[in-house]
Amino acid sequence: MDKSKLRKCLFVGMFTVLAALPLGVCAQQYRVAACDWMMLKRQKLGEFQLAKDIHADGIEVDMGPLGKRVLFENKLREPHFQQLFRRTADSLGIAVPSMAMSGFFAQSFLKRENYKELVQDCLQTMEVMGARVAFLPLGGSGHEWKEPGEAHDEMVRRLHEAGEMALSAGKVIGIRTQLDARANLQLLKEVNSKGIRIYYNLQDAVDQHRDVCKELKTLGTNNIAQIHASLTDSVTLDQDPRIDLRKVKKTLDKMKWTGWLVVERSRNAKDVRNVRGNFGTNVAYLKEIFQNEQTNYKSN
Repeated sequence: MDKSKLRKCLFVGMFTVLAALPLGVCAQQYRVAACDWMMLKRQKLGEFQLAKDIHADGIEVDMGPLGKRVLFENKLREPHFQQLFRRTADSLGIAVPSMAMSGFFAQSFLKRENYKELVQDCLQTMEVMGARVAFLPLGGSGHEWKEPGEAHDEMVRRLHEAGEMALSAGKVIGIRTQLDARANLQLLKEVNSKGIRIYYNLQDAVDQHRDVCKELKTLGTNNIAQIHASLTDSVTLDQDPRIDLRKVKKTLDKMKWTGWLVVERSRNAKDVRNVRGNFGTNVAYLKEIFQNEQTNYKSN
């Protein structure tokens, strides 16, 4: 083979490999999103324009409230809303990296007999919206399951089943446990499903006075599905002395982790309902640090 043909083959081969990589790897190591329910836009069409307005790359869409309902109040089961939401997101260039089952902040994943039906509902909605990660908080399940015993064994069994469901669908479920990194690693080992990873929350670590960077390194790149990059409401991220996000970035760089940073809180406690101001400021600050991008966002 002559040199010109060899160069052509190498170029085509390299392009094919790059095209097959996830968008976050090819175009941008870190991408920034925000939670729709925290922006008071849970499954509202306007969430995509709001995400565009605050310069977010994507939005984490919630499955809807649960409460005493059998299933999530999820309008995205209906073909009309599926098409409308997907078309609007695509037209504005807003990605949906993840779907959230925020109902489990208050409801127990251990006590819901139809937990598999709820997980399946989420996985199907993720397929519609092109999301890869599901957010599953375990806060509503109490603390008993964190210690050895029947509740713990049942949690492990249910998470394994949910993880295998996600794996079969080509998805990942990121769990928020509030456990430290070593306890999370032990839990993942017991669950024994590649469909379950940790949805790391900076707020949990900071509130419990744990070293965020040390925890990230302990967990390891492959065990972190996604990151909620915000803290308990006090001030916006750019004004918060409780965390050094530049140091966090250096840690993630060294780990070669790539993925989505999702703003959940870090609202100004004196002005918590100023959605555009709080979330716009947080998104801009994350982009400045993690993407070296100046969005020049000005809060209203």
